[in-house]
Amino acid sequence: MAVLLVLRVSLPKEGSRRCLRRLIDRNMQTSVPCRSAANKPRLEDNSVSQQPPDRRATSAAPALGATPKDLLHKRGTLNLYHYRPLAEELYRVPVVMVMATTNRGYIFDLAPGQSLVEFLLKQGYDVYLIDWSPPRADEKRLRLEDYTLEFIPDCVRQVAEDCGEDEVTILGYCMGGVLSVIYAALHPEGPLKNLVCFTTPIDWTRMGLFTRWAHRDFFDVDRLVDALGNVPSELIFTSFEMLRPATRSAGQIKLWENMWNDEFVKSHRMFERWSTDTLPFACEYFRQTIKELMWRNGLFENELTLGGRRANLGNIRAPVLHAVAEHDHIVPYDAAKPLVERVGSTDKQELVLKGGHVSVVAGGNAVKNSAVSQGRCLAPWSLA
Repeated sequence: MAVLLVLRVSLPKEGSRRCLRRLIDRNMQTSVPCRSAANKPRLEDNSVSQQPPDRRATSAAPALGATPKDLLHKRGTLNLYHYRPLAEELYRVPVVMVMATTNRGYIFDLAPGQSLVEFLLKQGYDVYLIDWSPPRADEKRLRLEDYTLEFIPDCVRQVAEDCGEDEVTILGYCMGGVLSVIYAALHPEGPLKNLVCFTTPIDWTRMGLFTRWAHRDFFDVDRLVDALGNVPSELIFTSFEMLRPATRSAGQIKLWENMWNDEFVKSHRMFERWSTDTLPFACEYFRQTIKELMWRNGLFENELTLGGRRANLGNIRAPVLHAVAEHDHIVPYDAAKPLVERVGSTDKQELVLKGGHVSVVAGGNAVKNSAVSQGRCLAPWSLA
């Protein structure tokens, strides 16, 4: 198998020995820094990479999340950022982006030219980001109620005080979209001007392998969280890897085949960095996700009750835009489709975009397709 993998790498016609040396040199220059405590990259507000000490052994990791922003509010695991404007005139209604609690928000701001945040800022939107830090051991009791009845409402208030506007557009991605939908359903009279979701699961019986793996007959979620507390990031990352076990190996092969393409290598490293930068799942939040969303399908059935309120999708009457991915192996289309069907809005739209779960919000695809479509739909909503 190793011989077959080597033979698939395309080498230039300049002598096998010289090519092999060049291939090894280039690989050394683009390798990820050693994960020791001495040189492990640290996460910063505006960048998630640092220059490694020895350029002879490794190149600097690509800078991610570099669009200038300021920390507006922090509360436990919650971080609320405000991006600095890039346009002279701004739309009236600010955009609040909500990230999934298990992933880093810099996926919205991968790199110049491949950044959804950068695109929105240049179009004149006032952009805020709800991002998350790893939950501490004493935060294992965080529940859906904390995120949808405390954290998001708190951020909406902070944004209103900061920009002077009473209404906001909320943009949620994946599980950040689930939190956004639940917030909207629980606050029908709230300050929500528009709701934008990306690849957001609603019918959890259609979540493919996740549904099978977490089936109540085989998955003892109580035993798991009682033993572990906060669910480790390694478990979360591995569960996504198992959806397509060969993807990483195929990606490595493609990387070797494109080792001379600096832009390809840079892009590969950026996505690789984000995909492995997974955060733990708060203990009780994970338990609720399995029992209330997956087993009882409470959001789809309009039976999810939090803090004495029922999250009825029919309560959502603000304009709704849902962008789904044509080749999404994490949130299949059948799981995401019911959102537009079930909300009570009269102004609602579904966009089916080419690409996968991540490419609809990150990379050149997001700017060319998803971001442009979203920008056109948001503009009239953000003026009134």
